[in-house]
Amino acid sequence: MIKTTRHFARALTGALLASMVLAAMPAQAQELAPQHVAIARKYVDLTDRAGIFEVALVETAVATMRQISSQNPTLVEQTDEAIKKTLETYRARKDELLNQFARVYALSFTEDELTQIVTFYETPVGRKLTAANPTINSSVATVMSVFQRNLQTEFFASVRAELAAAGFNV
Repeated sequence: MIKTTRHFARALTGALLASMVLAAMPAQAQELAPQHVAIARKYVDLTDRAGIFEVALVETAVATMRQISSQNPTLVEQTDEAIKKTLETYRARKDELLNQFARVYALSFTEDELTQIVTFYETPVGRKLTAANPTINSSVATVMSVFQRNLQTEFFASVRAELAAAGFNV
């Protein structure tokens, strides 16, 4: 769960960076028809089964509690109350983030393509894929982590052998 949460936090960070890039783009490049963004938002809603926004809020709240309580152990209850109030404020901002996700998709796909994508995600197999993706993404991340660790060792050994064959001692 922690690995999955980290991946979604990274995805959230990427989306936030993308929204900042979109904000910096010229106004005419950002012009999208409302129905185009709406179909993209439908896709975002259909595929947000991991609760990216909620996970990011919880992770941030936990990190904030750890930091403040480690420095001010007598303020745990007060910090908890302040975190609860702050969470309520941020929960109301979920639509802002998901709308930015939708704009990213709308910039990447035509309205027709998004309609086709949404149609797929509304099918039983599309819903199954959406439900399975968090677990699959976690498994793929684990496989990639093992691959990368092995690659680093093997790659270094291979380069070292090439240098040795060329007469260099590394």
